[in-house]
Amino acid sequence: MSPHNFEFHLPLSPEELLKSRGVNQYVVQEVLPIKHLPTQLRAFQSAFRAQGPLAILDHFDTIYSIIHHFRSIEPGLKEDTLEFLMKVVSCHSQELSSILDDAALSGSDRSAHLNALKMNCYALIRLLESFENMTSQTGLIDLDIGGKGKKARAKTALGFVWEEERQPVLELLTQLLQLDIRHLWSHSVIEEEFVSLVTGCCYRLLENPTISHQKNRSTKEAIAHLLGVALVRYNHMLSATVKIIQMLQHFEHLPSVLVAAVTLWATDYGMKSIVGEIVREIGQKCPQEMSRDTAGAKGFAAFLTELAERIPAALMSSMCMLLDHLDGENYMMRNAVLAAMAEMILQVLNGDQLEESARETRDQFLDILQAHGHDVNSFVRSRVLQLFTRIVQQKALPLTRFQAVVALAVGRLADKSVLVCKNAIQLLASFLANNPFSCKLSDTDLAGPLQKEIQKLQEMRAQRRTAAASAALDSEEEWEAMLPELKSTVQQLLKLPQEEAEQQIADGETAEEVKGRIHQLLARASYKQAILLTREATSRFQESEPFSHTEPEEKDFLNLLGVIFKGPEASTHESPRHTDPGLTGSKDSPSVPEPEGSQRDDELLKQEMLVQYLQDAYSFSQKITEAIGVISKMMYENTTTVVQEVIEFFVMVFQFGVPQALFGVRRMLPLIWSKELGVREAVLNAYRQLYLSPKGDSARATAQALIQNLSLLLVDASVGTIQCLEEILCEFVQKDEIKPAVIQLLWERATEKVPCSPLERCSSVMLLGMMARGKPEIVGSNLDTLVKVGLDEKFPQDYRLAQQVCLAIANISDRRKPSLGERHPPFRLPQEHKLFERLQEMVTKGFAHPDPFWIPFKEVAVTLTYQLAEGPDVICSQMLQGCAKQALEKLEKNTTEGDSKETAPKLPTFLLMNLLSLAGDVALQQLVHLEQAVSGELGRRRVLREEQEHRTKVPKEKTTSSETTMEEELGLVGATADDTEAELVRSICEKELLDGTQVLAAFVPLLLKVCNNPGAYSNPELSAAASLALGKFCMISAPFCDSQLRLLFTMLEKSSLPTVRSNLMVATGDLAIRFPNLVDPWTPHLYARLRDPAQQVRRTAGLVMTHLILKDMVKVKGQVSEMAVLLIDPVPQIAALAKNFFNELSHKGNAIYNLLPDIISRLSDPEGGVGEEPFHTIMKQLLSYITKDKQTESLVEKLCQRFRTARTERQYRDLAYCVSQLPLTERGLHKMLDNFDCFGDKLIDESVFSAFLSIVGKLRRGAKPEGKAVIDEFEQKLRACHTRGMDGIEELETGQGGSQRALSAKKPSAGVRVSRQQPLTSVDSDNDFVTPKPRRTKPRRPQTQQRKSQRKAKVVFSSDESSEDELSAEMTEEETPKKTTPIRRASAQRHRS
Repeated sequence: MSPHNFEFHLPLSPEELLKSRGVNQYVVQEVLPIKHLPTQLRAFQSAFRAQGPLAILDHFDTIYSIIHHFRSIEPGLKEDTLEFLMKVVSCHSQELSSILDDAALSGSDRSAHLNALKMNCYALIRLLESFENMTSQTGLIDLDIGGKGKKARAKTALGFVWEEERQPVLELLTQLLQLDIRHLWSHSVIEEEFVSLVTGCCYRLLENPTISHQKNRSTKEAIAHLLGVALVRYNHMLSATVKIIQMLQHFEHLPSVLVAAVTLWATDYGMKSIVGEIVREIGQKCPQEMSRDTAGAKGFAAFLTELAERIPAALMSSMCMLLDHLDGENYMMRNAVLAAMAEMILQVLNGDQLEESARETRDQFLDILQAHGHDVNSFVRSRVLQLFTRIVQQKALPLTRFQAVVALAVGRLADKSVLVCKNAIQLLASFLANNPFSCKLSDTDLAGPLQKEIQKLQEMRAQRRTAAASAALDSEEEWEAMLPELKSTVQQLLKLPQEEAEQQIADGETAEEVKGRIHQLLARASYKQAILLTREATSRFQESEPFSHTEPEEKDFLNLLGVIFKGPEASTHESPRHTDPGLTGSKDSPSVPEPEGSQRDDELLKQEMLVQYLQDAYSFSQKITEAIGVISKMMYENTTTVVQEVIEFFVMVFQFGVPQALFGVRRMLPLIWSKELGVREAVLNAYRQLYLSPKGDSARATAQALIQNLSLLLVDASVGTIQCLEEILCEFVQKDEIKPAVIQLLWERATEKVPCSPLERCSSVMLLGMMARGKPEIVGSNLDTLVKVGLDEKFPQDYRLAQQVCLAIANISDRRKPSLGERHPPFRLPQEHKLFERLQEMVTKGFAHPDPFWIPFKEVAVTLTYQLAEGPDVICSQMLQGCAKQALEKLEKNTTEGDSKETAPKLPTFLLMNLLSLAGDVALQQLVHLEQAVSGELGRRRVLREEQEHRTKVPKEKTTSSETTMEEELGLVGATADDTEAELVRSICEKELLDGTQVLAAFVPLLLKVCNNPGAYSNPELSAAASLALGKFCMISAPFCDSQLRLLFTMLEKSSLPTVRSNLMVATGDLAIRFPNLVDPWTPHLYARLRDPAQQVRRTAGLVMTHLILKDMVKVKGQVSEMAVLLIDPVPQIAALAKNFFNELSHKGNAIYNLLPDIISRLSDPEGGVGEEPFHTIMKQLLSYITKDKQTESLVEKLCQRFRTARTERQYRDLAYCVSQLPLTERGLHKMLDNFDCFGDKLIDESVFSAFLSIVGKLRRGAKPEGKAVIDEFEQKLRACHTRGMDGIEELETGQGGSQRALSAKKPSAGVRVSRQQPLTSVDSDNDFVTPKPRRTKPRRPQTQQRKSQRKAKVVFSSDESSEDELSAEMTEEETPKKTTPIRRASAQRHRS
């Protein structure tokens, strides 16, 4: 077919080229077989060399055949074809550039070049798409195979790396389209199919997910340039807009790619209008449709967000089209629009030189952002806070908005979403870092200057008002004073003819200037000159005020002079009605010149600005202070990232000098024990920033600042705070982050080489001791120096310093029990060491002096002795004997001095207290020494001995029995030896330590006498010391503990001193761990302290019971309801403690689920429960732990059955409330329907009915269509029973065909049915602790059992039953202390027999 008599039509599919559809339309004559393709390609190449690019007209079938067989031909042929086609198109492009400008081009040549152009482009693009499809399939296979060698596999499949060849092809097409090829078409209108062919190829390339990879960056840029040329030269905008919208909806990898392309078109190609077209299309999308098409919304949102970051100015004019999406349901679109607004504020609407319209637009955007800070979706609220954080960081937020946005951030701290809270903290931190007010934001420091400047401003305003008023008053008085003389002068001068006076008004002088001269002459009392000048002015300026219409009469003349002299002041006097006082002044008055008034105005304006600045700074500081209180409560959240943000916030707040920040810095200390490494590291970094990098001119100045900062933390610090700080310093020392200069300076302060106060010296020793935990040699190498410094022989002794010295020395050895694998003996000092000599001397000498710091000192002294000394029991026995000897000498002295016949000898209270306290400390430390040091040393020596025997033993044949071999394999030999050592230590404790021959035994009678006679020994400090010592003695021996438990619990129950009760709570808790079987019968009395009237006791009891219950050391029964009551304790710390307890308990299997029925019974009991509102608060918290469906269903059934045994309306309401708080499912609803007759008759009560109706509402929200019928049936039954009682149910069942009657008929046969008249079994009260006589429970038990057998079955819970051990734990009269102080009885209604 001749090239002049056919026309090549671009097909929609390759098959169309095989069929003829019109006259002169090109048709592929034959699809060549694969074997002929190489030959035909060579023929085409020869023809190209001869004819040029028009050779395609005769050889198109060859290229078509190659594309048709593309998957089957050799890779080499594919590569050759692509290379050759690119050469053809390139040559044609060069040829066209010269031909297109030729006006003499014939029609046949134009048609030939047009056909060649379309054929070349079609062939090249189809070949490109074939390569792309094969590469995509290879990539999918590689995804399945994985591993290395993907690039090699791709090269094997195609013969080369296709990703490297795409860019040249696209650049070639771009070069071709940049030519003015439209002249090849008739009427110079390029056909749409050709443009679609080229651009369609680009869009198909973009659909490949790998196009977004960094390695394909050059390809993306080439595609963008190719499409850019199509947009500019070939009217492709409408098609491009539609295609971009479609691709954003379906390909999640494309937003960033398309944003880069649109940015290129808008900037390099000047096609900004396409931004508006795309945004218009997105804006016209229905918001409801967006809520369904989440994938499309996600694509649009990502596109808008990134486009706003790239070209916000181009997007801003189209923002009005997107506002509808702010009210749509899809939160991603709302986020995108808000992010776009924020970018415009940052990049376009930023600065002080904005025009009025731009400022209004910025304010509108900020209003929208603030409004969406309260969006219903947490992701939107979080995004708004993030955007405000960026705006604040880049200082783009106007000062007028500071207070509102800070208030928004503080409000969001209470948000339910953790993400929102985290971003609110970040925003507040950004406000702090970028605040325009001050580097120190202490509201107390700002309040003083603010009040001072406000007072100064008020004084300046008052002065201005006074000056204005006095100016007007003074001018009037002056006029009255000058009037008589002025009148006489006027009378004399008016008689003279005007011609005789000299001319005084110069040519060109205005009336205003003359008026000013007259005013000055009058003020200087030059009346004659003033009158003459005035008379001349009246004739010269007859048309100007005030000289017009003035008659040459005396009265009119004087009026004119008065107007000139008083006029300006009178206007000033009237000015307060219109302007601020003093803002207008006399222009002509010489007493108040204009520059002076202007200067005064400037000063007032500056003062007002200063006051406003201080007011803003003070308000900002108050908001930050308010935020600190909220954020500090978030420090112990479960989310690690939130905790890290809180820690960083407090670091920043502390650096800005906010006084309350120190509270947060201290509160984060316990987080050093966190199991989360991120939290622990955050705490370390915080203290590293705050304390390890202080500012200083030299190393010594830096060390001084560091020590001063750490010392401030120790002021009024609790024991827990000190332990946490010790752990942090230990970490720093181990990592060598504490410089030697710091340790050197601490030693200089401790040894008084540099002047310092006693408190600073004490804190230096404390810090040295903390660091010694990380590196014991810090103290160990200077042990003698420390002993000399802190334990010197001066008097009076500084026991506080001595205590810290002991604690520091204790850190040079490991306090833990030595392991069996230790080869070396533990570190011990000989008994003769100077340390123990000084300790013994200080304890015995200080014993006889009432120093409040002696008791804590002797405690650490005894502990240190047992920790480091060889034979510590000998040293401590000498201490005890020395102190006891002094006490006896004092007693004998008092006996000699007093009259022994009339009064018994008395010992000073503090001596007895010191003696008992010392005895208790020695007893406890002796026990610890035996169980840890002695037991550990016995085990260590046994292991060494066994190893020695094993090495020296001659190898023999195995003659051991199979039983011995089995014991060795199971490790029973070592376990038996451990038991033997433990038994040895136990026998020493029980049989020897408190034996009559031992030192400790001598103090037991005295101790018991003091504890048994609180009336005779009523001193509070003595009672506390004695009770604590008794608890320590009881820890030693089980027999002794058993014999004194009744006394301990009597004191715990009846002592009038909260300190004693609190101490004994701790002691009994320790005894419960050491001797659980002995303390178990007394458990109810431990629970009873949870309702103690003293908050100190309740807090201690809560801590002890939490420890015991979570460690499984006490039986958890219904009495745990006392812990539940602490959830509503008025003291926040106690309520938080109880909440933490239940949080931990919820992790122990089904513990809370098992306890809930008993807790509900006890708390709703009208005799011993709690109020209705507190009950709701408690149960809402406890029921939130029930999350499993099976637990919920079982609990629903139990609670429904409880309605039968409930006795009061209050109990009905409580049970209904509990059911309503459960997360019910459809199966739970069936359980309620099955048990409907249990609570149906109670629905008459409005509260019960409302509770069950709320259940219906919850069920409807998540109900499936098939389950709604059951919910409707349940609601109908509820309403029927509420209005007509149980009769309403029968009517309803009759109306429904009796479907429920069969269910009701089964109820009487159920084994759990309970008589409605039968009361709920009352639970034995644990609060009524009566000493004189046990309750008369045992004799009545047979009757109770008989009565039970006659009645119907009822629901009884395990915790409602009292055990024999519990009953035997009640005190009899013979075992009660004889002398007691007046106490509050638990129940006045109990009577004695």
